[in-house]
Amino acid sequence: MAVTPPMMIAFTNWQQAQVFAVPIEEDPQVERIVKQYLEDLQKKGYNINQQEIWIQSQWAELANIKSDIPVSAASLTKIATTLAAVNKFDLDHRFVTEIGRTGDVANGVLQGDLVITGQGDPLFTWEEGISLANTLEKLGIRKIQGNLVIVNNFSMNFQKDPKISGETLKKSFNWHLWPTHLLKKDIKLSKINKSSKPTLAIQGKVIAVAQPLVGVSPVLRHQSLSLREIIKQMNIHSNNNIAQSLCDSVGGAAVVVQTAKDLAQIPPDQIHLENGSGLGVNNRISPRAITQIWMTLENLLAKRSSKIAELFPVSGVDHQGTLSIRHIPAGVTLKTGTLNEVSTLAGVIPTRERGPVWFTILNHGSRINQLRHEQDLLLQKLSKHWQFELDPSLKSVKPFLGDPTRNSLI
Repeated sequence: MAVTPPMMIAFTNWQQAQVFAVPIEEDPQVERIVKQYLEDLQKKGYNINQQEIWIQSQWAELANIKSDIPVSAASLTKIATTLAAVNKFDLDHRFVTEIGRTGDVANGVLQGDLVITGQGDPLFTWEEGISLANTLEKLGIRKIQGNLVIVNNFSMNFQKDPKISGETLKKSFNWHLWPTHLLKKDIKLSKINKSSKPTLAIQGKVIAVAQPLVGVSPVLRHQSLSLREIIKQMNIHSNNNIAQSLCDSVGGAAVVVQTAKDLAQIPPDQIHLENGSGLGVNNRISPRAITQIWMTLENLLAKRSSKIAELFPVSGVDHQGTLSIRHIPAGVTLKTGTLNEVSTLAGVIPTRERGPVWFTILNHGSRINQLRHEQDLLLQKLSKHWQFELDPSLKSVKPFLGDPTRNSLI
């Protein structure tokens, strides 16, 4: 009697467990929930022709309401920006800011200029500047006799003008120049930096130049937070400045669009972006395209042993930023979006019955808080239909701004 080879038995069992156990058919209950959602919007005065929805599992289309039509998606644009940044840089990539000098140091006085050369750090804040000043003081520099020279792409506190960023950096170097709101944070900042308040004085002016100076001696190299941490903060708080900075770092909106088209196989007529943040109604993406970008990003992260939850907020875990006012069932990794008359939501639901379920909701109309409420209710109803699974290993982690270990001698 012929015996079935063990390899064939194992393969059959794998198929049954991994594929056929997951429903591949449509879900009438989801269709009813979505239909009721649209009817509720209509009752509240919204035009249902201006609402778009796409929901899918790994093996089935579950809801399709005008999903191929590109419309304003607000900050869901940041999903595409995230994909482009992750595609170009390693998740542990850090943006470097170099600090140099043009003169000698004698008796604590730099007899020349302090030169700051930026390379596009999107999240250089007060804490980073104060930490930098403390490090310079530990090196014996207590006064700058010359100017503070800003070179290239340096931005502080999301200010794009390099001269204004330089003026802010100058203030961060000397606590006597700190604004009132920063003085109120003094105790917290002192704990973060584990150091006294800096008193590094700059006697000269703040000067911004486009070309590197000659004769600059290197002093320090400041590293940003990791790209992973920067993107997470961008998406938790939906920070437009970080998004645009990352967009610029990959080559601009055209590169973000092309990356989405190439990697996620987005049809050209389903995406049009003018920036990386989603500001402005001319940034348009279809619901289906947004989900394709999201899924492509998940696959790219998996190849790097990472998860989408490392880069986006998770309901029930991250209780800050855009999730602080939402009532979304725990376990959903998502991104929100808001403009004057646009409220959007997209992400992935880990379900026990269907595995991961991806969704994109694009709502247009006034009364944004009402639209957000209806979106939350929709997900709550889905959580009663499916069992949402929250990964117990996920923890909310705040970035260490002002970490002195990211300042190193050159």
